[in-house]
Amino acid sequence: MNQHRGAIIVGGSSGIGEALARRLAADGYEIGLAARRTDRMRRIGKELPTKSYVATMDVSDTEDAREGFCELADAMSSVDVVVISSGVAHVNHDLEWGPERETIDVNVRGFTAIATAAMQYFEHHSDQVSETDGHLVGISSVAAHFGTGGVQAYNASKAYVSTYLEGLRSRQADSDTNVTITTVEPGFVDTDLSLGGFWESSPETAADRIARAIYKKRNHAYVTRRWRLIAWFLDLVPERLLRRLF
Repeated sequence: MNQHRGAIIVGGSSGIGEALARRLAADGYEIGLAARRTDRMRRIGKELPTKSYVATMDVSDTEDAREGFCELADAMSSVDVVVISSGVAHVNHDLEWGPERETIDVNVRGFTAIATAAMQYFEHHSDQVSETDGHLVGISSVAAHFGTGGVQAYNASKAYVSTYLEGLRSRQADSDTNVTITTVEPGFVDTDLSLGGFWESSPETAADRIARAIYKKRNHAYVTRRWRLIAWFLDLVPERLLRRLF
């Protein structure tokens, strides 16, 4: 069994993904960074205390992204954790097709392309993964719990992410491998995607919370924990009241 621990972070060039790469590297993980901004990833990689790998990837080009993921995984000593942190968010009250299409392409199609590639990798390489058969982490959002005008595509895409990961956990019940699957639902985090400042946390705080969820093999984590209360509230309140609130 390989003694090295490795993590691939898709969307690792900024925000939560970058902060998590730095946190996991500080804990001894070799890091594979995958995103569109090659130069930015290389700069991050040089600053990490462990070995790093870089793959230029646009997840909306799903076939190329899957091929790039497999090449990155094969280049690394070990891949124990895969984090899908890539995503886009648009405020689109006018329902222009371009922003809605990009949200679907990145947050739904791109997410699914990498999630399935990661699961297939873990299932085919379980003997090379240390401690468990692998760990898939998907960054969803508290926004998955409700729909609101203007960001309807983003909220719907995150509902897809949360439900898809739930389905993968259900699938594991009939699987010969033991892949841990964690859904992370942040509230507002101070990144380029942030759509508000209420209870906003830093990317570093988010990374600490996600790292703890990885180490404890959680099925679900909120960033920060207080957002669990908001999620429960959103699930219980009638739609007509939510429309008044939002």
